[in-house]
Amino acid sequence: MSLSMARFNALVDDHGAAMFRMAYRMVGDRHEAEDMVQETFRSAWKSREAYEPGRGDRAWLASILRRRIVDRWRRGNAQPALSLIDANDRSVLGDDPLADDYTDEMQRALAHLPEELRETLLLVVVGELTHQEVADLLDLPLGTVLSRVSRARKRLRELLMAARPTTN
Repeated sequence: MSLSMARFNALVDDHGAAMFRMAYRMVGDRHEAEDMVQETFRSAWKSREAYEPGRGDRAWLASILRRRIVDRWRRGNAQPALSLIDANDRSVLGDDPLADDYTDEMQRALAHLPEELRETLLLVVVGELTHQEVADLLDLPLGTVLSRVSRARKRLRELLMAARPTTN
């Protein structure tokens, strides 16, 4: 079933903000994130004949976004980055219910995670995908995704605890 213009516009309205947050957290630059999201929706429109209703719209868009970002990294235009984000900067993140969780300390801790743990965690937490959607997207067993998310959360906790000043 092909994607109609009305359905496409609904996808942009429903998922545009989440795609931007995910792109911004992955590339660390507002303008690059905007470009990545724009390329994602352009690619989605171009491949509208392959659209499968019920597959999971956000997962489909996240897979396109991920490919656009990986392509950007492969072209050598940039390296994966997590910039320090001002959690109160609503002009960048929009109305992000998770914004308060992304302090400078959290961003630094995320930057220290191995790429596969960081990506998996961001897809689940920021991208709001289910563990199964992430498994399908990354072509991994569900158990691997569950393990990566668990290890990423544990490692983040360790990094954040280590960054706290000790009181003596």
